[in-house]
Amino acid sequence: MTRILKYVSKYKVLLIIGTLSMLAVIGVDLFMPYLQQIFIDDGVIAGNNSIIIKVLIGILIITITKSILGYGKEFLYDILSVKVHQDIKNDLFNHIQKLEFKYFDNMNTGELMSRIGEDVENIWQTIGFGLRLFIENIIYFVVSTVILFKLNFELALACFIIMIPIGFIAIKLESKFGKSYEEISDQTAEINTTAQENIAGVRLVKAFSREKYEINKFLKMNRTYYDLNMKQAKIIGDYFPPIEFLTNVSLVIMIVLGGFLVMNDEITIGVLVAFSGYIWNLIWPMRSLGELIDLLSRNSASAKKIFEIMDREPEIKSKKECYRNDSIEGNIVFDNVSFKYNDEYVLKNINLDIKEGSTVALMGTTGSGKSTLINLIGRYYDLANGSIKIDNVDIKDYDLDFLRKNMSIVPQDTFLFSDSIINNIKFSNENADYEEVKEAASLACALDFIEELDEGLYTEIGERGIGLSGGQKQRISITRALVRKSKILILDDATSALDMETEHRLLKNLSKREENSTTFIIAHRISAVKNADVIVYLENGEIKEKGTHEELLKLKGKYFDIYCNQFKDFNELEEEVV
Repeated sequence: MTRILKYVSKYKVLLIIGTLSMLAVIGVDLFMPYLQQIFIDDGVIAGNNSIIIKVLIGILIITITKSILGYGKEFLYDILSVKVHQDIKNDLFNHIQKLEFKYFDNMNTGELMSRIGEDVENIWQTIGFGLRLFIENIIYFVVSTVILFKLNFELALACFIIMIPIGFIAIKLESKFGKSYEEISDQTAEINTTAQENIAGVRLVKAFSREKYEINKFLKMNRTYYDLNMKQAKIIGDYFPPIEFLTNVSLVIMIVLGGFLVMNDEITIGVLVAFSGYIWNLIWPMRSLGELIDLLSRNSASAKKIFEIMDREPEIKSKKECYRNDSIEGNIVFDNVSFKYNDEYVLKNINLDIKEGSTVALMGTTGSGKSTLINLIGRYYDLANGSIKIDNVDIKDYDLDFLRKNMSIVPQDTFLFSDSIINNIKFSNENADYEEVKEAASLACALDFIEELDEGLYTEIGERGIGLSGGQKQRISITRALVRKSKILILDDATSALDMETEHRLLKNLSKREENSTTFIIAHRISAVKNADVIVYLENGEIKEKGTHEELLKLKGKYFDIYCNQFKDFNELEEEVV
C-alpha cells in the first residue's frame, strides 16, 4: 500500500481538496443528531415552534451542503483514482517494454494482460472508493465514539463492548481474503491466457476439429475459477453474519438500556434519539469493514503481482556511460562467442569477421542456433562468453536504443498489426514519406500486389495480417525493414513463403540498394544464399563450414549435401564442381 500511496501523493491538490470536502461532509453530517436532540427536547417537548423552524432550516442547509460537497468529494476522488490508475498502467507497460526477450520466453501473454487489466483496475477501485471509505470510517468511528461517551458513558460503554469482537473477526477475515484473492488472480491469468491463445489460434482449432476439447479445457478452468469464488463467498458467509449480528445487538442494547435511562430521567428522549444517530455512525463503519477488507485484500493481492513485475530489473540495459555515434558502419566481429539457454550451450565458440556492406548467409538444421546468433547482435540476449564488436566497439558498451535503431530485422514469425499496410510499414520509421514507402515496397516486390488492393497502401488488414497470404505478409515485413534504411539488415528465414522467382527478384533488388547494409540472411534454400559473400553452416551451435558458394561445393560437406538434395542433378553438379 505504501507504494500505491506514493502514486497518490503526486496529486496532493486533488487529495487535499477531496479530503477537505469529505471532512466538511462528515462535519455537517455529525451535526445532524445534535439538531435532532434539540428538535425533540427544546422544540417538540418544550412546545417551542421557533426552535422547530430553526432546526428544520438547519437540517435543510445541512442536506444541501452535503449534496454539494458530497458531489465534490466523489468527483475529486474519482479523478484521483483515474490518474493513479493511468500512472500505474503506464509505468507497468513501460517497464514491460524494457524487459529482455528471456523474460517473455517464460511469461504468458494472458498473465501480463491480467496484470495490466484486472489487477490495475482493482487498485483503481481501492483508491476511488476504498481510500475514501477508509478515511471516512476512521473519522466517523473516532468522533462518534467520543460524542457517545460524552452523551452517556454507561450506555456508550455497553454498546462499545459488543463491537470489540468485530475487530478480531476483521483481522481473521483479512488474512483469509488475502490468500483467496491471490488464488483468484492467478486463475484469472490462466483463463485469460487460454482464451487469448484460443481466439488467436481459432483457425488452427477449427482446422483440427478441436473445438470440443478446447471448450472442455476452458470449462474446467472456469469451474476452478468458480470454485475459488465460491470459496471466497463462503468466507463472506462465515464472517459477515456475525458482524451483522453483533451490530444489531448493540442497537438492541441501546434501545433497552436507553429506554430504562429515559424512564429513570437519567437522559432525555432527545439524547436517546441523538445517541441512536451517533451509534449508526459506529455501526456503519463496522458493517462496511468487511467490504473495506474485501477491497484492501484485492488491492494487496493485485499490487503484489504488479510490483513483482515492476521490481524485476531488466537483465539487459545500457551502461551509465554508454557509447553513441552519429551512425554505425556495419563492421561486425564475433570473437569466440558462446551462448547458453537454461544452462545449456546453444552456441559454442563462434568466430566471424564480417566487413561493412557484406552479405552473410546462415544455414543449418532446425535448432542449430541460427536465429540465436543474429539475436545476439542487437543484445536481445547477452553472451555467456566472448564478445561481439560493431565498428570495434563491444555491443555491451553501446546505448541499446542507438544500437537497435541502426538495425532492421525481419523476424522468422511475421507479425503485422491490425492497421493499414502503410502504418505497418512505417512502424519502423514513422518519418518515412509516401514515396519512400513505395520505393521500399517495390524493392521488396510488394508494390504490385499492394496496388491491386482496393485502397492500396491504405488497406486495413486484420489481426496479424489475416486476409493476406504468407508471402504477402513476408514482403510487407521486408518492406518495413527496408524503409528504416539501417546499416545492419537481418532477414530471419524471411523469404520462406515466397516462390523462387519472387525470392530471386527480391534478393537481386537488395543487392542493388543504395544503402550499403551489412546483411544477414537465414534461409534453407540454396537459391537464397548462393550469392552471399560468406555462407556459414551451423550444426549443434558450432560453425561446421564457412566460405563462398563455390568454396563450400568444393568442400563436399553438409552444404554440398543440401545442394544435391535441392538440385538433384548430380552429374551436372559434378561437372560444375570440377
